[in-house]
Amino acid sequence: MASVSQTNNFMAFITTTAAVVVVAFTTYLAFNYGKGWVFKKEVSESLLKVPRVLSDLNQTKTLKALLADTSQDAADESPFGLRLQSASPEETIADAGLSGQTEIPQPLKRALNQALSPAKILNQYIIDPTELEKPTSETPVINAITSESGLSRQLLKETLQLAEGTGKTATVPDTFWMGVHSARAFVVINPTEMVTSNKRLVLVVDHTMFLSKLDYMSKFGFIAIVGFALLSFTLATFLMWGRFKDRIKASKEIEFLAHHDALTGLPNRAVFSAHLNEALRVSQVKAGNMAVILCDVDKFKDINDTHGHGIGDIYLQIVAERLKSSFEGHLVARLSGDEFAIILTTISDIGKVTLLAGRMMDLAKEPCVIEGRSIPISISMGIARASDAHWRTSSILHCADLALYASKHAGRATFSWYTPEMDAEAKKRKEIEKGLKAAIAQDQFSVLYQPQYSLHDNTLRGFEALIRWEHPTKGYISPEVFIPVAEDSGQIEAIGDWVLQHACKEAANWENRNLRIAINVSAAQFIPGVTEQKIAQALKNSRLEPHRLEIEITESLLISNTDMVIETLNNISAMGVSIAMDDFGTGYSSLSYLSRFPFDKIKIDRSFVKELGDDPRTDAVVASIVGLGRSLGVPIVAEGVETEEQIILLQAAGCDIVQGYLLGRPGTSKNVENIKLVFEMPSMDPTTIPTHLQLGEQQRAQEAQADEDFEEADELENENIRTSA
Repeated sequence: MASVSQTNNFMAFITTTAAVVVVAFTTYLAFNYGKGWVFKKEVSESLLKVPRVLSDLNQTKTLKALLADTSQDAADESPFGLRLQSASPEETIADAGLSGQTEIPQPLKRALNQALSPAKILNQYIIDPTELEKPTSETPVINAITSESGLSRQLLKETLQLAEGTGKTATVPDTFWMGVHSARAFVVINPTEMVTSNKRLVLVVDHTMFLSKLDYMSKFGFIAIVGFALLSFTLATFLMWGRFKDRIKASKEIEFLAHHDALTGLPNRAVFSAHLNEALRVSQVKAGNMAVILCDVDKFKDINDTHGHGIGDIYLQIVAERLKSSFEGHLVARLSGDEFAIILTTISDIGKVTLLAGRMMDLAKEPCVIEGRSIPISISMGIARASDAHWRTSSILHCADLALYASKHAGRATFSWYTPEMDAEAKKRKEIEKGLKAAIAQDQFSVLYQPQYSLHDNTLRGFEALIRWEHPTKGYISPEVFIPVAEDSGQIEAIGDWVLQHACKEAANWENRNLRIAINVSAAQFIPGVTEQKIAQALKNSRLEPHRLEIEITESLLISNTDMVIETLNNISAMGVSIAMDDFGTGYSSLSYLSRFPFDKIKIDRSFVKELGDDPRTDAVVASIVGLGRSLGVPIVAEGVETEEQIILLQAAGCDIVQGYLLGRPGTSKNVENIKLVFEMPSMDPTTIPTHLQLGEQQRAQEAQADEDFEEADELENENIRTSA
């Protein structure tokens, strides 16, 4: 496209230049032709002065006498001593001199010079026009005249014919189509009005002075026209260049955008595909190796939703710059919104590629500050290497994508190499994804309920609803397996709606109206402005009291579009439904969210409970969470309790509610009615409880003592009032 545009621009420039040259040449010809026309006109007008000037200077009779017909034998000599009778050619030449010139009286010559000014008379001749009809060999005088004057015989003949035709003094300047050829010309003094004679006075005049004046004027005009033309050409060239420059720039931009990403300036998917095809071809020809890395920005949608698309664009530009810096010398392309790709052709060694990927991970950890906001960079990468001739573009991209998926599900912010086992896992995910559609339609899901007990009075407080899937051929499939697939495939919303409706209906039928039901709502199924409508509809359909329903959400939900999420949570809370923060402590903004929304319950993640009593740091975290909950007046729930020691430690720390396999495995709604309402608290030597976990018990004792002191003070104050009365 660019080459065609440049060719068109070049041709336009050549055409314009040629047009200017043609205009200049035409102007030159026009000035020369005009100069010849002016020359003829001015010379012809000067001839009109000849009779008047001769009359004024009394030279008319002299001219008549000079041209009187002397062909008669009686007139042997003119009044001026000239021999006027016919003679042989030799005698004529001898009489007129070797040159054939005729001497005329000086007064007459001065009069003619005055009449023909500014022309200058060089020679003068008296000839008989009939001589021109004779062959050249028989007209020595005519030959001498043309030789001396440097003018042609034809020009002399034309001048004599013009004089005879007009009956006046005449001249024919020596001109041609490009202008004046010679400054000399013949002037024939026609005596028709003066005498009847066959003789004609022929003058050879020089118009150099007049032509010089015309040359000066024509050159000045020519220069002015050419200057104007050049100025116009320069202006036109400038305007055309400005236009062509914009077109060239636009053409280059179009060509650039056709092969590059507009935001980051990186090559786009089309360029990446072309380079990948070529890299694979060269790799196969040379029996070498090449690698492809797919990169994905982790939770980029959250960044856009939280900080705005403007900052999101700058964020992608920073990511692109760090990728180019890390993989300098290799093709780095942007495939889509937050997806990048790298082709490594010069480095195929696994160790070196791993080193480059690790360097990118290090660069991602460097601070990223945009408009005063610190936004961490998290990138997941998948690497695949073509090691033989069987690899194709689609296959290597598929393998790199599988490796990228593995990085995502390994916790993000890491890179993974493709392994053949990933194909089996991908096939399994595809089967699960396909099976989920049938499971929803065929009602293959079920809801189980895990009990939650209070550590204050050891009584049953409620249940957490847990989904289970019993596949007709594959048997039981764990939620940890199919829930991520449902979230990735977009089926989690339908599954979540089913759980919400089903759990509310079953809980509404329980005899014990004090038992609460807790339902998880994942970030993938939570839709601000819609979720509260679904909850309201579920409560209406099941006739479940709102205070018996508890919605559990995770911190990842709050990261995405926090303001709208909090507005939706407030709407849900306004219905009387409780909101609990699940998996507290696993994110990085827990405290900020607690300050923005008043949660009704906080759940400690099972990863902390599992390490309780074994890791002092974990113990300190649990104690801190419990202390935070008590400060905020929010009950603390610990999930994943599997040992008696964990229960004792949690109670010592001040935890409010516990759930786990030790207290009861998830069961069906029918089993809920038969579950024990009270569990027996295990006993343990208090001296074995870590000191930092006893803070909760000490705090409760201090609070109880403070309450007693307050009651005593209040009673004393009332007694004083009664006494005074």
